[in-house]
Amino acid sequence: MAFDISSRFRTGLPAPAAPWNGFPAYNFVGGHNDAASVPIDAFVEASERVLRREGQTLATYGLDSGPQGYAPLREFIAGALNARAGMAETTDNILVVSGSLQALDLVNDVFLEPGDTVIAEEASYQGTLTRFERLGVRCLGAPLGEEGIRMDTLANMLADLKSDGVTPKFIYTIPTVQNPTGTVMPEGRRLELLKLAGAYDTAIFEDDCYADLTFDGTRPRAIRALDTENRVVYCGSFSKTIAPALRVGFVAADWDVMSRLLAVKRDAGSGALEQMVLAEYCSAHFDSHVSKLQGVLHEKCRAIMEALDAEFGTSAEYREPKGGIFIWVTLPDGVDTMKLYEAAAADGVALNPGAEWSVEPASGRHSMRLCFGNPTLDEIREGVAKLADICHREFGVPVRSANVAR
Repeated sequence: MAFDISSRFRTGLPAPAAPWNGFPAYNFVGGHNDAASVPIDAFVEASERVLRREGQTLATYGLDSGPQGYAPLREFIAGALNARAGMAETTDNILVVSGSLQALDLVNDVFLEPGDTVIAEEASYQGTLTRFERLGVRCLGAPLGEEGIRMDTLANMLADLKSDGVTPKFIYTIPTVQNPTGTVMPEGRRLELLKLAGAYDTAIFEDDCYADLTFDGTRPRAIRALDTENRVVYCGSFSKTIAPALRVGFVAADWDVMSRLLAVKRDAGSGALEQMVLAEYCSAHFDSHVSKLQGVLHEKCRAIMEALDAEFGTSAEYREPKGGIFIWVTLPDGVDTMKLYEAAAADGVALNPGAEWSVEPASGRHSMRLCFGNPTLDEIREGVAKLADICHREFGVPVRSANVAR
């Protein structure tokens, strides 16, 4: 008789993962990027150069650069943040991590314990929200407007918490190309956020993974760049600007935080070869690559908006994203996007239901996030058309006249 190993699993595990059966025909989920934009030839050249020059350092943990990551990559990151985001970082302020998800885990490990309170945008990154839930942390959603968090409502939330004797550990925000709404918080509002954080004695966790992908190529200074009180911890990633499968992200923080992050990063260092190749490639090509990628993604964004307009008409409400790879769409009240997600998945169309991207799941019940970074232009048009057909079949939305055949 076989041993029932599941009898030894700890309590509280998440539901088991399903076997992977490949990507669907029309994949509008995940943080995938444009396949044709991966700089393969330049990666090959960069790999050969850096390995021939420094390959023997792979024999040591940390590549002779220490636990914070490959020194040339940290130098590039610090310089890029200073030039592009108005920051004033040194290599000592940079920690290379295994994608922004590890950055979230490390920052949470340093700051949070069960019962703590944090504030996030009411619609936010699913990976962050599920982590808060798993940690037993209370997350409150701050309403969003066309330019990010509404400061009037945030001020009221902070005042109410103070009256209850509660100080949130931090405010988590994605200020530049917000995920999932695609908004950009202007600098004036960033200064208001810092002022509120100071008045209510809390920290800010700034997730800036999409900031380099604004379609017009401009971006406000990072909140950390405006911070004069050491209350902002910052994270970024190469997943959206270069390639997600590289799994390379970074944290920028002063030493009082950095020293604690290093103490809880127990993996003996993030992937070394990826760091070496990225440093070699980015030092010469990052700006030109990102500029080209912005144009590619902007074209895809226009394509998905045109497809939504053509296939859903006024049934699909959205704000035009300021950059990035996703669009947040709200459908009529009669459409439950969790049920739409299930029906669409059965027909080869994948979408992110809004409930999974909302602090209060009910508020996202009629919304969905569609990622347009990876599908081709034809796949975007065909996939949205098929999604509209499925939505009409399941919910009668969009409404179509009897003489229109599809």
